[in-house]
Amino acid sequence: MSETCIFCKIASGEVKGEILEMDEEVVALRDIHPQAPVHVLVMPVKHIESVAALTEGDAHVLGRMALMAQRVARREGVAESGYRLVVNQGEHGGQTVAHLHMHLLGGRQLRGGMG
Repeated sequence: MSETCIFCKIASGEVKGEILEMDEEVVALRDIHPQAPVHVLVMPVKHIESVAALTEGDAHVLGRMALMAQRVARREGVAESGYRLVVNQGEHGGQTVAHLHMHLLGGRQLRGGMG
């Protein structure tokens, strides 16, 4: 845990967040600035700064994040219509919080996809 990371503080319960699901390694919570009707952040409990900071020992975390996103998408009612999973890397990639996280976006037609 990073003592200054807001996502670490939410995962530890130090700061309030609307947690939708949590296990020993991954947590999902509502984004406080939603960009779609459904906007959930899925992140590791362990502080990992970014995709670039992943190690071989952390590789399984991305799979666990994707599986949690899948479960949350079903509960949020967007699994059938479709949703987007986005991981931003670094400043130029749009990462604004230095803690690895995945955005689950859905609930409307999303434009500008990569295919």
